[in-house]
Amino acid sequence: MMGSRVVMHVDLDAFYASVEQLRRPELRGRPVVVGGSGVPGERGVVAAASYEARAFGVRSAMPLSRAGRLCPQAIFTPCDFPAYREASQAVFERLDKYSPLIEPLALDEAYLDLTGQESLMGPPVRVAERLRDEIRRDCGLDLSIGVASCKLVAKVASDLRKPRGLVVVRAGDEASFLAALPLPKLPGCGPASVARLARLGVRTIGELAALPDPLLGEIFGQFGRQLGAHARGIDPSPVLPPGEPKSISREVTFDHDLRDRDRLRQMALGLLQDVSRSLRAHRLTARTVVLKIRYQPFETHSRQATLATPSDRDDDLCAAMSALFDSQLDAARPVRLIGAGVSNLEAGATQLNLLESRSRQRAGLDQRLDQLRDRFGERAIVRGMGEQRPSQKDVRRDDLDSLRDGRR
Repeated sequence: MMGSRVVMHVDLDAFYASVEQLRRPELRGRPVVVGGSGVPGERGVVAAASYEARAFGVRSAMPLSRAGRLCPQAIFTPCDFPAYREASQAVFERLDKYSPLIEPLALDEAYLDLTGQESLMGPPVRVAERLRDEIRRDCGLDLSIGVASCKLVAKVASDLRKPRGLVVVRAGDEASFLAALPLPKLPGCGPASVARLARLGVRTIGELAALPDPLLGEIFGQFGRQLGAHARGIDPSPVLPPGEPKSISREVTFDHDLRDRDRLRQMALGLLQDVSRSLRAHRLTARTVVLKIRYQPFETHSRQATLATPSDRDDDLCAAMSALFDSQLDAARPVRLIGAGVSNLEAGATQLNLLESRSRQRAGLDQRLDQLRDRFGERAIVRGMGEQRPSQKDVRRDDLDSLRDGRR
């Protein structure tokens, strides 16, 4: 790959389940399912499944009840995000020795830019082998790696031979490498796009690459040309370490559609309180509160409200979210996903209103609640909710920031 970009995509295999097997030796070699409270048959979805469980058809995002039917002998265990973050940090400390340019995508996934380092570190395939062996030796975890001239192809390559896979795509071979793969293997080509292309008789990435750009533009709009370029293995996007956040959000997808208005409100407010805690940790305030609702069949609505002054306080943000929820939720439609977020962020903590006698007390209460969550866990205490907020199912911006901060 001399003279071209060299991008590596690394992906820890069955990460959450592998961490559980690593710290509990009695689970090694046994089917492990991570998710919910660790009770088979409960509401909730699979966060991760070991390869022993995957042999029975268990997959991420599958309802836990179905996982229990497919693999009755599975061992169910709840998510332990502190343990996963600690294991992830150990892996990223080692990645840092291989490249100054690392773009974390999740606790278990990242891009590394190795361009121009071959004379110092050796051929990319040898670098990848050393990294894979080092992670197993030092961290006890297996890693799958894809190496290519761009991020998109490297990501596809890392997924082809799991677990502990290594696929190198030489510069100039990108299109031929992708051509025979089915459309769902192409990042960004989701179920709706696959269905539309299938009506044209297009089922492989190579068949998509052969379609003229004007036709793709007619079918998919501006996204069509990019989709065609990706199918031909063209992706100029750089490997970028995370910068300052422009927005912060949380969301949860339900294993069954919900119609319970009170429960949905509690979910939205609980997620938003997690967001406001993140704001305070970053010493940021937000001017805009965002509510995200996904109805069946996969129809997503996003609505926002602007605050009079930027804030990081639970009461200010939750009041705006409550008003959004009351005005925007269609109670007649089942809800598949609920999300809460903030945008239009500004540096600095909320300015206390000296004319408001309760202002300092309310800000102090937020701080004390944050301290309790830091000490006893993220779900230890939540304002004004009859039940705990849902388990975190997305990768939080804080997780990526902790990886970045740990490498400084």
